[in-house]
Amino acid sequence: MPAKISGVIEDSIAQELELTEGDELLSIDGVTPQDMIDYNYLCKNELITIEIKKINGEIEEIELEKDYDEDLGIIFESAVFDRVKPCLNNCIFCFVAQQPKGLRDTLYIKDDDYRLSYLQGTYITTTNLTEKDKERISRLHLGPFYISVHTTNPDLRIQMLRNPNAGKIMDNLNWFKDNEIPFHAQIVLCPGYNDDAELERTLKDLSTLDDFLLSVAIVPVGITQFREQELKTVDENVAKRTIEIASKYKKVCCSDEFFLLAGADIPKAEYYGNFSQLDDGVGSLRTIMDDFDELELPKTLKTPLKISFACSVAAKSAFDYIADGLKKVKNLEVSVNPVKSTYWGKNITVAGLITSEDLINSIENINADYIVVPSIMLKPYSDLFLDGCSMAEVEKKTKKKFFICENNYSISEVVDLLWEYC
Repeated sequence: MPAKISGVIEDSIAQELELTEGDELLSIDGVTPQDMIDYNYLCKNELITIEIKKINGEIEEIELEKDYDEDLGIIFESAVFDRVKPCLNNCIFCFVAQQPKGLRDTLYIKDDDYRLSYLQGTYITTTNLTEKDKERISRLHLGPFYISVHTTNPDLRIQMLRNPNAGKIMDNLNWFKDNEIPFHAQIVLCPGYNDDAELERTLKDLSTLDDFLLSVAIVPVGITQFREQELKTVDENVAKRTIEIASKYKKVCCSDEFFLLAGADIPKAEYYGNFSQLDDGVGSLRTIMDDFDELELPKTLKTPLKISFACSVAAKSAFDYIADGLKKVKNLEVSVNPVKSTYWGKNITVAGLITSEDLINSIENINADYIVVPSIMLKPYSDLFLDGCSMAEVEKKTKKKFFICENNYSISEVVDLLWEYC
């Protein structure tokens, strides 16, 4: 995985140097960067020399003078330039193992790389963390990290991750604590394995890690219809018990799905602290609703407009709330249209796993000027769905007009659209 360039930022040094997609960064001041950590460190100089391999094979050496912390404006294909550290586990709940063939290649990659955790917020299990890795983390004082804990019971964790190294989790977490490296923890709750008394044990153990444990997110196991091994889903009773157990401990939050499954209201913003695990579905619905409450809405539209929110099943309650608020705008018709996952199965209810086929099937009878969808349905920096179909193809097949919220579901973008009709 060389340091290949996938794009450059407008008006940046990289654009001025005419670097283009397909070019490759070979070195900075004679050092070959392994990843974005090295790259960011090596760029922290006013005078640097970069070596670029152009897409035509020619190699250029370029001397640069810039501000100390000025970024070059290069967008790379990957944050890791040598080799992604692969996942060595075979978790009983692994989502990658529950996927059919024919999806995007990147969806089958099982990484467990501390660098991606630090740079991009992905979760690591620490089962493949070497002494060399720890030395680098400590020396550079990297952090925070996102760690998939699941359970602190050594025997149970070995059983769940199916890796003999998995039992060392508390040793590794205490290493982070002793080296003053902050981290967030995640627990994928699997009924019959790490719930109830085992969850109590895990949360008690985690509470001993002091301020270096920043937060704990509990999320329900996701099970698709392609799963071969039997595994229970989180039901109403499990959800209620989990919420009750979690409420006894500081820094511990259940994901939004637990409250929906329990038939409970989404908690107020105070429950989520600084929303540090928002990408894990912890507080995303509260954020959407609270952000909407802060927006100034037009009183009336000059031109009648119909919009429909094509949201996930999990997000329906939040968009019902938003639709009720938007209905106060005269000449505006609003509907909420949750997209059911026939592809993955009824247990998958999040927007990030919606396929083009499911979207098409759910909107064929919808009459709207705009169908609003979040960018999380699409591959980053592209218009491709999980099944490889593009948004352009969906528009052609449905003959409908879509409005894509670039920041997942930024309702402010929708309200900006409404003001254009005033």
